[in-house]
Amino acid sequence: MRRHRLGRTDLTVSAVCLGTMTFGEQNTEAEGHAQLDRALAAGIDFIDTAELYAIPPRPETQGRTEEIIGTWMKARGNRDRVILASKVCGRSDATWFRDDGSRCRLTAAQVDEAVFKSLKRLQTDHIDLYQVHWPDRIVPAFGSIAAIWSNPPIRDDEIAIEVTLEALTRHVEAGRIRHIGLSNESPWGTMRWLRAAEIAGVEGPVTIQNAYNLINRTYETGLAEVTAREGIGLLAYSPLGQGYLTGKYLNGARPAGARTTLFDRGQRYEKVNAEAAIAAYVELAREIGVSPATLALAFVTARPFVTATIIGATTMAQLDEDLAAFDFTLTPEIAAKIDAIHLRFPNPAP
Repeated sequence: MRRHRLGRTDLTVSAVCLGTMTFGEQNTEAEGHAQLDRALAAGIDFIDTAELYAIPPRPETQGRTEEIIGTWMKARGNRDRVILASKVCGRSDATWFRDDGSRCRLTAAQVDEAVFKSLKRLQTDHIDLYQVHWPDRIVPAFGSIAAIWSNPPIRDDEIAIEVTLEALTRHVEAGRIRHIGLSNESPWGTMRWLRAAEIAGVEGPVTIQNAYNLINRTYETGLAEVTAREGIGLLAYSPLGQGYLTGKYLNGARPAGARTTLFDRGQRYEKVNAEAAIAAYVELAREIGVSPATLALAFVTARPFVTATIIGATTMAQLDEDLAAFDFTLTPEIAAKIDAIHLRFPNPAP
């Protein structure tokens, strides 16, 4: 397993990160533990979770994913072998995350509550990378690219980045967090975080976790240069486009037990030209003799700005297929064919 430096830090992580958002919803505690065991045996020591999880978010399962990781680390006694990442919710109308029923905001008090609750669920005294899951600002994220244009672009009651940074920094100084990361963030927001940290004389964000895959390469416009020049690593989530890039949903198929079949949350990957683009990549994979999942994962992990590719699975067979994909090397010829498809169908699922 290749290892990469985590942003500007002296910490290195496996080039593959295990995403865990199915634990506690589609996967039981025992299944979650089995996936974690398999990942660690394969050399993956980087685990990503969030206070939001399991997905889809609902009060009955909120925090359950962290609890499952916590019981696994306690049972195995392996906290020192794991690089653990979690996240605090950004602005949301959900009221079940906070004890007083408040809607989620990135205030100091809410950051404090989120950190302490995550530490308790994870049964640890520190989190290696703590990320802001999405901003307090309006940003085009989670496929809602029109949201920033259909609402006032600037809210009067935004929580200033400086406020959230100061709260997170206090936890860094106390040893509860080692490093800060961003997620679903824009180029402007990333630079604003870095500027705030520079003025305050503290360490700013060292990673950004954004969607990046064959049908969403928007990261390459703006953010790739920002993060390369500023020493921030991309943790690429949704490398398989929520499973759509495997081809299993083509022509309206809805396999039993699949996420979109169960929860109907795949609209991000059902926009105009998305299916045509997916079909083209599936055909390319067949042409070169690999599975569509292998092609999609190999593309992401080959990008020079990617620190870690976040994979997730609901079955051990899926996890094993994902792991095997990282043995495949993308040749310049295959990369050129991918770019040709991208020019025909640029970013249909941003």
